[in-house]
Amino acid sequence: MSGSGSSTSEGLTYKDAGVDIDAGSELVRRIAKMAPGIGGFGGLFPLGDSYLVAGTDGVGTKLKLAFETGIHDTIGIDLVAMSVNDIVTSGAKPLFFLDYFATSHLEVDLAEKVIKGIVDGCQQSDCVLLGGETAEMPDFYAAGEYDLSGFAVGIVKKDSVVDGKNIVPGDVLIGLPSSGVHSNGFSLVRRS
Repeated sequence: MSGSGSSTSEGLTYKDAGVDIDAGSELVRRIAKMAPGIGGFGGLFPLGDSYLVAGTDGVGTKLKLAFETGIHDTIGIDLVAMSVNDIVTSGAKPLFFLDYFATSHLEVDLAEKVIKGIVDGCQQSDCVLLGGETAEMPDFYAAGEYDLSGFAVGIVKKDSVVDGKNIVPGDVLIGLPSSGVHSNGFSLVRRS
């Protein structure tokens, strides 16, 4: 999909769905001036002969689907996957995850379902849920709605980092099928 904003016979663009990819790229360019060395899907922090690799993300507008369907026990799996998928692109083994759950008024049963999904996602990713933050902010979110984000930390030996520098002509690229849309692209999915 193109970020150009023009509709084509190929379908809806991110710009058509209200997402400005060019603005996001510009922000990254500006941040890179302030914090040289950032980049990639996960940030690398040197630790002896290894790197700690950290990534943070949310589930984006897929939350709207959870609100509309009332299904809250799987959104946490997607949350973990968003951050873990980012750090494994560097070759890191996930170590731990922390979450941030924010809502106007805490509904304990609903929050428990979300956290159960996060625990399931951590088990599937072979990492540990260390903790997180539950923020109750009256009048900030609509009734029954919440926001969700988190971050994962993993580790990789410095000589095992996957960064694309060793790719040469003739290497084989293997594509794996996705089990679903997960959390990327829901601004488009909800508009199609």
